[in-house]
Amino acid sequence: MKIIFQRSCNLIFLGLTVLLFSHQLHAQQKISSWKAGVDKVEITPEGSIWMGGYAARKKPSEGVRHSVWAKALAIEDSNGKLAVIVTTDLLAFRKFLSDNIRDQLKEKYGLSRDQIILNSSHTHTGPETDYPRYEFQLSKEEYNKIKQFSFRVEREIVELVGNAIKALEPVTLSSDNGVTRFQVNRRNNKEAQLNAQTELKGPNDYAVPVIKVEDQKGEIKAILFGYACHPTVLSDYQLSGDYAGFAQIELEKLYPGATALFFQGAGADQNPLPRRSAPLAQQYGKELAAAVERVINEDMNVLEGTLSTAYSEIDLTFAKDVPTKSELEDIISGVIPGYPDYLKEYAKIWIARLDKGEKIKDSYPYPVQAWKIGDQPLFALGGELLVGYSLELKKIFGPDIFVMGYSNDVMGYIPTKVVLAEGGYEANRSPLFTTQWAASIEDNILSEAVKLAESVGIKTVEYPLIAP
Repeated sequence: MKIIFQRSCNLIFLGLTVLLFSHQLHAQQKISSWKAGVDKVEITPEGSIWMGGYAARKKPSEGVRHSVWAKALAIEDSNGKLAVIVTTDLLAFRKFLSDNIRDQLKEKYGLSRDQIILNSSHTHTGPETDYPRYEFQLSKEEYNKIKQFSFRVEREIVELVGNAIKALEPVTLSSDNGVTRFQVNRRNNKEAQLNAQTELKGPNDYAVPVIKVEDQKGEIKAILFGYACHPTVLSDYQLSGDYAGFAQIELEKLYPGATALFFQGAGADQNPLPRRSAPLAQQYGKELAAAVERVINEDMNVLEGTLSTAYSEIDLTFAKDVPTKSELEDIISGVIPGYPDYLKEYAKIWIARLDKGEKIKDSYPYPVQAWKIGDQPLFALGGELLVGYSLELKKIFGPDIFVMGYSNDVMGYIPTKVVLAEGGYEANRSPLFTTQWAASIEDNILSEAVKLAESVGIKTVEYPLIAP
C-alpha cells in the first residue's frame, strides 16, 4: 500500500513538474516573441546655429550645455510586424521634414506611415530645423546653416532607423505609468505669482508612461518614457534638451548600456514652474528619471501578443476664410494692427508662396495614430497637443493608455473646445496665424482616434476621471 502511495505521489510530482515546465516554456516563448533594436546618433550642430522655440531670440546659439540626440526604437512581433519610434531633442518635426523622412523610410525599409512615429521633445534650447520660416528673417548665412542642418537631421534619422532595425534581437517588453508633478497648467496659474499661491489649478496629467526593453539576459536595452510638459525651463543660448535631456542623461547613468528615449505628451498648456535656471532643469530631469526608475523597479505589465498599428490624416478646417494677399500686406504694413514682428514674417512667407502660384488651403491634413503593443494602447497625435486631449482619451480608453503629442507633424497648437471658447494664446495659434481652428477640431480628432483604436483592437472602458 505504501509503495502504491509513493508511486502515486511520484507521478503527481512528475506531472506537476512537467506542467510547470511547460507553462514556463510557454511563457518564455510568448515573452521572447518580441524583438527590438535601438540606436542613437548625436545631432549637436558644429558651431553656432539659430535655436527653435522663442520668437524673441535675436541671435544664434553661443555654446552647448549638453549634447542633443536623435534616438530610434524598432520593435517587431512574432508575425514580423515592425514599427519604429524616433525621439529627438528638437523643437518640432514640421510637415516637410517629417514627410521627407517617412517617404525615405518607406522606400528603404518598407515602412508605411502607420509603422512610424516621429516625436520631438519640443525643447526650446535645441537647434532649429524649420528653415522655410526664416527665409525673410535671417541673413543668408544663418538661413543656410538651418537648411543644411535640417538636411543632416533628415539623412541621419533615416540611417538611424536602419541601424535600429539591423539591431533587432529577442527581448521582453514591459509597460506601466509612473507619476511626477512639476508640470503646472500655464493657462490657469500666473507664473509671476506662483510663489504666493497655496493651490495650483488644472487640468493636468501627471502620468509618466514607461516601456522597458530587456534582452534575454535580463539586461535593460532601452527605456522609452514620456511626460506632458513644455521643455521651457531654459531660455538662454546654450544648446540642450532642457529637463528632458537631463532626464535621459540621468537614466543612462543609472542603467549603463541602456538607451533612454524621451517622448513629449499632451503638454502644450503645461509649463515646468518655477523655471529659468540650469539647476532647475537638472532638478526636473532627476525628478522625471526618479519616477521612471521607480516604475522599472516595481512589477511592470509584461506585454504579450502582437503589434497593431493604424494611421490617418483628417482635414481640420479653420474658423474663417483664409487671408487674401491684400490682408497679408496690411498685416505687414500695420494697417491691420496686433501682429508682432515674427507673425509679420509669416505673412511675407505666405505672400511669396502666393506669388509663386501656390494657394492657401482652407484645411490642414492632421495626423492621428494608434498602436496596440501587446496589451498597451498608445496614441500619437500631431501638433502642440493640449492636456485636455489626453484626459478625454483616458476617459474613453482608461487611465493606463499612453498619449503622445508633437508627433509626425507640428503645425500649431491643438486646442480643446473649452480653450477655444476661452480664447487666449493657445486658442489663436493655428497654421493660419490670422485665424483660429474651427470649433469642430476636438470632436473630429477624438472621433478619428476612436475609429483607429477600434481598428487595432483597443477597447473602450468606463472610467470617469475625477476633477480636482
